[in-house]
Amino acid sequence: MKSAARTVDGLRRITIMQGETKVSDDPEAVLTTVLGSCISACLFDPVVKVGGLNHFLLAEPGTNDTDVSSLQRYGVYAMEVLINAMLAMGATRTNLKARIYGGASLRDGFRDIGATNALFARRFLRDERIALVGEDVGGYGARRVEFRPTLGLARCRVANVRPVEQLRVAPVPVPVAAVGDVEFF
Repeated sequence: MKSAARTVDGLRRITIMQGETKVSDDPEAVLTTVLGSCISACLFDPVVKVGGLNHFLLAEPGTNDTDVSSLQRYGVYAMEVLINAMLAMGATRTNLKARIYGGASLRDGFRDIGATNALFARRFLRDERIALVGEDVGGYGARRVEFRPTLGLARCRVANVRPVEQLRVAPVPVPVAAVGDVEFF
């Protein structure tokens, strides 16, 4: 486990990076991550007081993605790892509650990966019959998430909002005719 920094209030801050999942039953733990188009699901069981957070980059692998070592980047894998780790710590599937964060649109003119990720997370939770009790997804800003796993409490702050890119219309170049040349159509 990575070392955790103590906050001013004595809590232990544990940073979750892209492709990682962390589950804890430590009442002093705060799981934290920073998201752009990625999604973090915060799951918790209020009865046994255990919770966890994942951070995934893309919803599902493409048909040509056969690299097993890269599975942790995908939501379909990250969600299963999070649920299984929580069950291993005594959580009950029927007690699980979820919050999702991230899914920002960070680049105009490209496929909206953030929206696809958020849609996947909602669909996954619905299919698994896990109650979605809160979300902060979409928009144009990166987010910082702090999650208290034993309490199921989360704080999400927009860390940076990118300006919406304006379409730039390039002027059409006017061909310069050589002096004395005449062109007939």
